[in-house]
Amino acid sequence: MYDIAIIGGGPAGVSAAINAKVKNKNFIWFSSKAVSEKVAKAELIKNYPGLPSVTGAELGWTFINHCESLGIAMREEVITGVYDTGGKFTLLAGDKDYEAKTVILCLGVQTVKPIEGEEEFLGRGVSYCATCDGNLYKGKTIAIFATDKIFEHEIEYLCSLAGKAYVIPLYKNANLTAANAEIIMKTPLKISGGMRVEEVIFKDGKISVDGVFVLRASVAPSTLVHGLQTEDGHISVNRKFETNIAGIFAAGDCTGRPYQYIKAAGEGNAAVHFAEEYLAGKQ
Repeated sequence: MYDIAIIGGGPAGVSAAINAKVKNKNFIWFSSKAVSEKVAKAELIKNYPGLPSVTGAELGWTFINHCESLGIAMREEVITGVYDTGGKFTLLAGDKDYEAKTVILCLGVQTVKPIEGEEEFLGRGVSYCATCDGNLYKGKTIAIFATDKIFEHEIEYLCSLAGKAYVIPLYKNANLTAANAEIIMKTPLKISGGMRVEEVIFKDGKISVDGVFVLRASVAPSTLVHGLQTEDGHISVNRKFETNIAGIFAAGDCTGRPYQYIKAAGEGNAAVHFAEEYLAGKQ
């Protein structure tokens, strides 16, 4: 079991990982990418102390180099659920699970809103995990929403199980080989049904399905952690970066404005300090 599990990259996640390493904590760090796209695509950053007029790519390289110099390894796995399991937390990543005494959420700002019905039907036909739930749909008809080309191996896996797969790539240049895959280049508006998922609705029609897989790099905070308090799309925290769930902390853009790299880095650092304080109190 780990002392701390850090979920998310970017300045907050990097800073949290560095501070956890410096404090010699037993921790694990999850992020779908080494550096957040927001950082990597920044044209010019002028207010990061010690790095005047640095590009996003250069700042990202600095982050990676610092982590590598400390021997910090990041797991490129998407966490799809965090559950309080009595004095500890269980984190689900595909068909794997991890345990930690505390969790620090460094999720950034969610730029992709859930599709209408997505959260309502989670566990009732909607899934975020291909390897976890794919076998439930052997020979059945499914829809697959994917936001990035990196998920194409998971799409192919789901297609190998399903009888029919409607693939809805929310990115350009989709390249799939499965014979039973039908690519739909439309934006889904709604997932609907009764007790379980029955349809995916578009502006100009609908398709009947038994299940829907949503493959994206991150999950909305309120979906990731059941009962997590949010306000205006941000995770509610106090001055110690504690959420309403004891043992779960949050840092960076996911806690609210201003969206600044240095602010996120400072919060990631502080969150580890208060997680350590929490752990000491538990002992």
